[in-house]
Amino acid sequence: MIKDGKIWLANDASGSDISLSPKMANRHGLIAGATGTGKTVTLRVLAETFSEMGVPVFLSDVKGDIAGMCDAGIDSEDMRSRLERFSLKEAGFDYRAYPVNFWDVFGEKGIQLRTTISEMGPVLLSRILKLNDLQSDVLSIVYKIADDEGLLLVDTKDLKAMLNHVQENSKEYAADYGHISPNTIGAIMRALVALELDGGDRFFGEPALNINDLLSTDSSGLGTVNILASDSLINNGTLYSMFLLWLLGELFETLPEVGDMEKPKLVFFFDEAHLLFDGASKSLMDKIEQVVKLIRSKGVGVYFVTQNPRDIPDGVLAQLGNKVEHALHAYTPAEQKAVRAAADSFRANPDFDTMETIMSLGTGEALVSFLGEDGVPQIVQKAFILPPKSKFGSIDSARREGVIKSSLLYGKYAESFDPDSAYEFLNRMGLEKEAEAERLKQEAAAEKERQKQEAAEEKERLRREAAEEKERQKKAAAEERERQKQEAAADRATKRAAKSVGSSVAGTVGREVGKTVGSSFGKFGKTLGGNLGASLGRGILSTLFKL
Repeated sequence: MIKDGKIWLANDASGSDISLSPKMANRHGLIAGATGTGKTVTLRVLAETFSEMGVPVFLSDVKGDIAGMCDAGIDSEDMRSRLERFSLKEAGFDYRAYPVNFWDVFGEKGIQLRTTISEMGPVLLSRILKLNDLQSDVLSIVYKIADDEGLLLVDTKDLKAMLNHVQENSKEYAADYGHISPNTIGAIMRALVALELDGGDRFFGEPALNINDLLSTDSSGLGTVNILASDSLINNGTLYSMFLLWLLGELFETLPEVGDMEKPKLVFFFDEAHLLFDGASKSLMDKIEQVVKLIRSKGVGVYFVTQNPRDIPDGVLAQLGNKVEHALHAYTPAEQKAVRAAADSFRANPDFDTMETIMSLGTGEALVSFLGEDGVPQIVQKAFILPPKSKFGSIDSARREGVIKSSLLYGKYAESFDPDSAYEFLNRMGLEKEAEAERLKQEAAAEKERQKQEAAEEKERLRREAAEEKERQKKAAAEERERQKQEAAADRATKRAAKSVGSSVAGTVGREVGKTVGSSFGKFGKTLGGNLGASLGRGILSTLFKL
């Protein structure tokens, strides 16, 4: 409740108010205590009062019992006794509902809440994927390559496409980014697939959450209570804690510097805070401490809700000025040491032993120490927490659905869309490479076919030329034989003619010679000499022609 302009949370044993000044609310706080000691009631009373002051809040509903803030509380005997104890009716207490927006990473029990792979960043994503140091370094390199090449990583398919692209071109990237092992890329890919199987991929996409949508008020000036449905998300503690840390980081990076304000712009409750720090690397711890230290200058108050203060590292715990400690139990020396550490973190009250009081607190009781107007922690007080004004417990699915769909933000985030990002670009580039490879393949095939055709044509030309040459040679040989045949025939004819003429002449000459010789022997000798001379002449001529 608001009383005298302050956040009235509880009364001490004497009935005096224990209140928090609004301008000290962004100095952060801690709500601690064992299960069942009343942490959720404390959180609700604070959230309701901030809303009444016009300050939006963001909180997670791990068990589903905060959803009732959208409905007014119900009168009961227990509530009447509480109202009487704190004189709340006289103070103006009234049951009321608060403006609520339900959010859900999985889009089942609230408005779909998304961010992009790029906005999540490699450090937080490495934690979500449970990567080792080497794998985290390689993931950071993949992010760097995507940034250098102007590739937007929106969802998990973009990151998988980028991982495949880097692996396929690891040799080209080695000179500028160092060696990138295919085995490491494979390990990151398997972790990403495991996240998808758990439904975590639904958290990445567009439209991404606009941080300013968490900073709204309703028409009456009440701050919006943004409730993250976490009953399913908490099953993946790493994703749950990294999402809340991402949201804090986005607030830190997005909101402008405002310095000290009269009241916060937003109050952020981080329930099950121990999940944030379990197994966190040094780099992650440094990031958490930086955000917690500096985000108050952006007008944001952060309240960690956990079972034991020892769940919070000292560097963060030192930044939490407003503390509400519910009961702790100590059955072992280690637990007693933890309770002693919790007690020592308070400014001592001489009226009681802080450690003993912590262990004896009942449900709804707490030790409270807020920062005073001067910023100095007040003396710790044993306090009795006021009851909330809204409905205790959960709501049915029909009521939840009605609240979700009546929100002005429902239409903005209900439908996802897939922008032109790394997957589409790399897919186009792959298709272009395939098309270019196919074109080169076709050109090579065409060139091969052309060369084959030219070779066939050349072979055919050479065959024709060889055949023509053979035919020419054959024809020439035939002509030569014919010529030789004709020459032989002519020669024979010439010889026959010559022989005939020679024979006639030789016979005539021989006959005349023989007659002349034989005439000396008389008429008979002349005749005989002529015949012999003719025969002899023809014989000589025949011998000459043969030669």
